[in-house]
Amino acid sequence: MFEVTVRDHMMVAHSFRGEVFGPARRMHGATFVVDATFRGEVLDDDGILVDIAWATEALRAVVGSLTLRNLDEDPTFAGRNTTTEVLAQHVADRLVEAVRAGGRAGDGGVAAVRATLHESHVAWASFERSL
Repeated sequence: MFEVTVRDHMMVAHSFRGEVFGPARRMHGATFVVDATFRGEVLDDDGILVDIAWATEALRAVVGSLTLRNLDEDPTFAGRNTTTEVLAQHVADRLVEAVRAGGRAGDGGVAAVRATLHESHVAWASFERSL
């Protein structure tokens, strides 16, 4: 299995509902390092799974739509806690949509996309979506 990973980051504001979150129920900021991993078993005729420049731009578009925003005000997340896991799923789902739309990832080699959000150097969450 081949994997190509690109990285970006995002800064968001949000709060959580539920006693389990303690002080994080108050509005707070979070900075995530975001890795997008494209996985597949087939390379194209040029010997690539996904064009790294395309993957970088696709990830930048997804995190750019979230960064410096209060996620509590985003209708996409209405009624949901924007935990690291939920955000990882959101990023992976948007990247899968980008792969399906074409570009240098739309030629059939990418079989799955995994988004990993690093909350710190010791904690992160991932979500992987198959195509």
